[in-house]
Amino acid sequence: MPQLHFYVPDDVAQALRRKAEAEKKSLSKYLAEVLKREVAGGWPQGYFEEVVGGWRGEPLERPPQGELEERDPL
Repeated sequence: MPQLHFYVPDDVAQALRRKAEAEKKSLSKYLAEVLKREVAGGWPQGYFEEVVGGWRGEPLERPPQGELEERDPL
């Protein structure tokens, strides 16, 4: 597995260490997960549970849409 080396300002490094500790992960593992998530694209972890499946109100109902209007061709 390749190793990457890069520099960040001290305040950024401290914030990264705090976030890694909060997730009970090594800084290296935390950074690898963040980078993979950012580079891989796709949906963030928990997106569908938090956003799409997160509606807490009454069930949504789509009203009837009616008929399509007929337009003159361009």
